[in-house]
Order: sequence, then C-alpha cells, then structure tokens
Amino acid sequence: MHNRLLITITGILLAGPFTVSHAGGDAQAGEEIHMEICKDCHGEAGVSAFDEWPSLAGQTEDYTRHHLTMFRAEERYDPMMLMTGNAAELSDQDIADLAAFYAGLEPAVHEADPELAERGRQIYHAGLPEEGVAACTACHGPAGAGVEAARFPRVGGQHAAYLTASLKAFKTGERQTDRNQMMREIAERMSDEDIEAVASYMSGLH
Repeated sequence: MHNRLLITITGILLAGPFTVSHAGGDAQAGEEIHMEICKDCHGEAGVSAFDEWPSLAGQTEDYTRHHLTMFRAEERYDPMMLMTGNAAELSDQDIADLAAFYAGLEPAVHEADPELAERGRQIYHAGLPEEGVAACTACHGPAGAGVEAARFPRVGGQHAAYLTASLKAFKTGERQTDRNQMMREIAERMSDEDIEAVASYMSGLH
C-alpha cells in the first residue's frame, strides 16, 4: 500500500500541468471582490483572524480556482453553507481574479507549539514509514509552498486548527476533495496526536 501511494504521488508530479483552460486573473479586480464579500472571514490581507477558517494569502492560483469552482457547484461540502452561498455569485472570471489576488499576497507565519514541533517536523519531512505514511514534502514542498501544477495547496503558515480539522475530516471521509483519495489514505493511518503535531509544524513553515 505504501509503495502504491508513492507511485501515485510520483505519477501525478510527473504528469505535468493540468490541461484546464481558464481566463487569466486580474489581481486588482480580485481585491475588490475580496473586500466586498471575503474579507470578513479571510482577513483584509488574506490572513484569517479565525483559527478555524483558512488563510488564503499566498495560496496557489490553480488550487484556489479549483476549490472555489467546487464550492460553487456544491461539490465541496461546506457545513455552514457560507462558501457555497458566496461562491454561487461568482463568475469564472471572478474566481480567476480572486485566485490571482490571493496568490500575490504575503502568506502568514505562525509559531509552532514547541511541544509538538519536533514530532511534526519528523512526520512532515520523513513521513511515518512504519504506518505507510509518505512525507508531506512530496506534495507540499520542503517549505510548505505547495505545487501549482498539481493543485497541491500551500500549507505553510496556515492556521494549525484549520489544518487539524481538515486532516481529521479527510481521516473520517467527511472531506473528499482529494485526488485519488490520497489525503484520505494518508490521514486514516495517522493518529489524532500525529495530525495535531504535523498541523502545528506546518503552521510555522515559511
């Protein structure tokens, strides 16, 4: 199973960019949309003041574009329906503009919990070989910046609480937005303690 997961990851990385056509984004137009409907939850500079909600500053364009489109189509579950309702009002160009705006913002950097940081560092950079968990760097990069071409998101500087909740949702299958169930397969092999440790470490990556 571990080898199959590594082969899947390698295959995606080698496959090159997605053949998805989309309009170019206008960051200035995206800022106007953000200030009108997004800033209350995600912060004026794209850094959310709420630990449970994601910061979008520095997120890769393709990832943001893809997930906003999923929210609009109700293909990504939003328990509070806030994202579903807001995304329903967005055109393809609006989504491209927002993605361009967020990609140009400076991502946040948080301080990892010192009691969790070392365990989190080991998991992020080396994985959990005994559990068949690949290193997070394979998809998210050594600094947590993500991989644009594969739509692997930036995780560095994200709120630890949001990362923890996302990983636990993948673990239970509540969240199913991962390609080829990659995150679900990884998260289900991790203990809650491991998830909290790596989430804390990722929040301090930059």
